[in-house]
Amino acid sequence: MKYYIIAGEASGDLHGANLMKAIKKLDNGANFRFWGGDLMNNVSGQLVKHYKDLAFMGFAEVVMNLRTILKNLSFCKNDIFNFKPDVLILIDYPGFNLRIAKWAKSQNIPVHYYISPQIWAWKENRIRDIKRDVDEMYVILPFEKSFYEDKHNFPVHFVGHPLIDAIIQRKQIGMDEFRSKNNLNSRPIIALLPGSRKQEIKKMLKVMLKVADDFPAYQFIIAGAPGQEPEFYDRFLENHEVKIIFNQTYDLLSMSYAALVTSGTATLETALFKIPEVVCYKGNWLSYQIGKRLVKLNFISLVNLIMDKEVVTELIQHDFNEKRLKQELRNILDGANREEMFIEYFELEMKLGGKGASDKTAKLILESIENH
Repeated sequence: MKYYIIAGEASGDLHGANLMKAIKKLDNGANFRFWGGDLMNNVSGQLVKHYKDLAFMGFAEVVMNLRTILKNLSFCKNDIFNFKPDVLILIDYPGFNLRIAKWAKSQNIPVHYYISPQIWAWKENRIRDIKRDVDEMYVILPFEKSFYEDKHNFPVHFVGHPLIDAIIQRKQIGMDEFRSKNNLNSRPIIALLPGSRKQEIKKMLKVMLKVADDFPAYQFIIAGAPGQEPEFYDRFLENHEVKIIFNQTYDLLSMSYAALVTSGTATLETALFKIPEVVCYKGNWLSYQIGKRLVKLNFISLVNLIMDKEVVTELIQHDFNEKRLKQELRNILDGANREEMFIEYFELEMKLGGKGASDKTAKLILESIENH
């Protein structure tokens, strides 16, 4: 069968790749055409557009790039029409994907949505579009099933979180091998995950690096974002003895003693590796002012949202500064805060529903197409 998949971010590329692998196990003749990244491209099929050309972050940035976004929408519709897929699979990325879903529904193309838009956080009115345009929804957070079914009378499939599979499936590497491969010394590692887009990296990394000199007993290692060139980071590292490694984020996390992490999927990844973390966020001033008036949440990190309490400290906007970051990092390097966080992490993993999200979703997609 023919599958058209749209993932607009690095996390979508990871989960899209694992879903494609799961589909191939059930459909030997699977023909994929997709928007995504290198991981999806390494599975099979035809990459149409790379997510690094699609990532516009925040309200102001979207407005500034509106012409490009509209061109991409038009191109995507024509590309889907010419490919004539048996199913359209959308992965998160709601600003773009919900518009494509509306058009696809008008063309009688089955629309399956993997990883729900976070309408429980803001833009809850999108539920009308989802109920109208989406044939099957696969949710990955435990509270989302109740949100859709009990509050909005829209049946969905809770498949568990695909990050669990991604972490389980990764190739294990030893500490000595990792240190030798990356020319690291024997000091414990503090991982810096400043995000994946240039806009957020610029805002986050400068502050993160300021604390490095105050912790000489540790070595700070930056997880380079996929899709970003090493030269982009050079301007930040001139006055710091901090290394950067690419394409080894999971290995880095598994070897780390603590982490400073920009809000996003990486906060959950870090928690699933059982690494104590401080969550950081600083956005465009205008985007932040608009966002805080619209978002209806007590927390910004997935860890705290899933647990419905503060497990990890969140330093947001003005709280994300050198003084607070040093203080919170010290809190997770030793003492009771660190031990308590480990206990909470194990409970978090239990709430996420165990392994097998990609396989469950692939099976449900094929069953739905066959019964369509």
